[in-house]
Amino acid sequence: MKTITNLYDLAEKENIPIISFHISNDDVEALSQCDDDGDCIIAIDDTKIKNEADLKVKMAHELGHCETGAFYNRYSPYDEIGRHEYRADKWAVYELIPFDELVVALNKGYNESWQLAEYFEVPESFIERAFDI
Repeated sequence: MKTITNLYDLAEKENIPIISFHISNDDVEALSQCDDDGDCIIAIDDTKIKNEADLKVKMAHELGHCETGAFYNRYSPYDEIGRHEYRADKWAVYELIPFDELVVALNKGYNESWQLAEYFEVPESFIERAFDI
């Protein structure tokens, strides 16, 4: 199972800085950006993080943008934004809830989304997103 430390290690290996940064938009808790050279950076507003599971999912999602190149700008059409967000979510799901580990959890009797959330140490909403994906 991936931990926050594993995600920080991956970011370091990939030369992706993760910084604490105040984000003035109330709807945005974390973001990633890529420059013209392909170098990525992730900013997380620590004041908006609810708990460790929330941080883990947000980090994985932003790493998903960096790892898949799923970036857009504020002028991008909504369908393009949706595709890039889906790619980042999909990467995060496969990273935090690998299929073989999900099968093990289900075979152990973790059938409810709240049980799987506790097992994988992620928010329940992320488990529901994983099943959507």
